[in-house]
Amino acid sequence: MKRTIRAAFLGLVFAVLAGTAAHAVSESFKGMIYDNGPLKATDSKLKVRVGEQAPDFTLRSISGKKVSLSDYKGKNNVVISFIPAAWTPVCSDQWPGYALAQDVFKKNEAMVLGISTDNIPSLYAWTSQMNGVWFPVLSDFWPHGEVARMYGVLRSDGTADRTILIVDKKGRIRYIGLHSINTRPPLEEIIQELERIR
Repeated sequence: MKRTIRAAFLGLVFAVLAGTAAHAVSESFKGMIYDNGPLKATDSKLKVRVGEQAPDFTLRSISGKKVSLSDYKGKNNVVISFIPAAWTPVCSDQWPGYALAQDVFKKNEAMVLGISTDNIPSLYAWTSQMNGVWFPVLSDFWPHGEVARMYGVLRSDGTADRTILIVDKKGRIRYIGLHSINTRPPLEEIIQELERIR
């Protein structure tokens, strides 16, 4: 009960702060954001399930290094955050919001891996405009959408559905949240799931 109340309180605080911070970030480069209007909420069919081993992958990050999911096995829980596209409104609010919860991720021994089907230069420019992010940002650009396809979150237009997966230190999927492409996933939901694992 105590944990539920705490999670609800943290969720409310993070929702307010993340919304404010993300809004401030997106306002700073508002004229650069492409608004394609509302889209079909989801457009993919998951190929993974809770309890299964998460398929390993290796992708190039905006730092130039290759990052594999297996790099974190035995060390960290991993929050995989698939987003549809850089330079779009919801995505430009979602990742900056994680900055406010960095200490909570750390406390729960979790690392975020942000994945988009955009290319490296676009992701680099976009995250730089947001004053950077603290977690690895990975490009699933080529072979196009290979990791998103492997997880079953590749949309018919070549972008990824807005999806959160939590993988524990043993490499098992503990949570899957396939969210509407038009809305930001609730940060408090991610935190609650991480606290359950801990």
